[in-house]
Amino acid sequence: MSHDHSHHHDHASGNIVAAFFLNLGFAIIELVGGLLTNSVAILSDALHDFGDSISLGVAWYLQRLSNKKGDLNYTYGYKRFSLLGAIFISVVLLVGSIFVIQAAIGRVIHPEVSNARGMFFLAILGIAVNGAAIFRLKKGDSLNEKAVMLHFMEDVLGWIAVLIVSVVMMFVDVPVLDPILSLGISVWVLANVYKNLKASFKILMQKVPAEVNEPKLLDKIRQLDKVKDLHDVHLWTLDGERHIITLHVVTCCAISVNELSGLKTSIRNLCKEFGIYHATIEFETENEQCEFEAGCC
Repeated sequence: MSHDHSHHHDHASGNIVAAFFLNLGFAIIELVGGLLTNSVAILSDALHDFGDSISLGVAWYLQRLSNKKGDLNYTYGYKRFSLLGAIFISVVLLVGSIFVIQAAIGRVIHPEVSNARGMFFLAILGIAVNGAAIFRLKKGDSLNEKAVMLHFMEDVLGWIAVLIVSVVMMFVDVPVLDPILSLGISVWVLANVYKNLKASFKILMQKVPAEVNEPKLLDKIRQLDKVKDLHDVHLWTLDGERHIITLHVVTCCAISVNELSGLKTSIRNLCKEFGIYHATIEFETENEQCEFEAGCC
C-alpha cells in the first residue's frame, strides 16, 4: 500500500515537472514571439505563463516539502507552506498585470500594427503545447494534477481567442483588437489572482471549510448514544484539503473506558464522512466544569 502511494506521488510529481518545462519553454517562445509580432496580447500571456511556470515550480517543491511530517517546529507538519507559494505567485501576477494593463491602455489610445500572421502561428503552437500538457495530466488522480490540467485548459481557450483575433486582423485592419484582447487576458488573470488570494487568506484566518456542513456534523454527533452536548468546537483546514476539528464532548452519564473508546471511534467515523480526518476529542462528564465552555463556538 505504501509502495503504491509512493509510486502515485512520484508519478504526480513527474507530471507536474513535465508541465513546468512545457510551460516555461513556451513562455520563452511567447516572449520572443510577442516582441517580434509587436503583440501586447501575446506579451501579456507570456507574463501570465511565466507566472504559471513559477507557480508550477513552487508547487512541485512545496508538494515535496509538504510531505514532511510534524516536528518540534511545525507540529502539524508542513502542509501550509503551499499557501506561502500561492500568495507569492499571486502578488507576482498582480504586479505584472498592472504593467501589462498600462501598456495595453496606451495601445488602445495609440494603436500600433501587429503581425497578425505571426500571432496566428504562435496561437497554433500555443494550442498544441497546452494541449500536450493536458494530455500528460489528464490521467492523473491527484488534486494538484487536476487543478493544473484545468489551468492549461483555460490557456487553450485563451489561445483560441488569439487565433480568432489574428484571423480577423489578417482581413480587417483593426490593430486595436490586440490591446483589447490583452486587457481581457489581464482582467481574467486578475480575477484568478483575487480568487486565489481570497481562498489563501480564508485558510490562514482559519475559516471553517466551505465544503464541510458543520451544523449537520454536530447534530449527528449529538444524536449519538451517551452524548449530551458539545462545546469548544473548532474546525479549520491546514491547506484547503486536510481539515481538522477539535471538540469537547459532554457525556450524559459516567461511562466505562471501553464505551468511551467506542464513542470516540463513532465520532471519528462521522468526521470522516464529512471529509475530516484529524479529530481531537476531549470527554467531560455532565457535572464537570470546563474552563473553555463560556467561550464555546
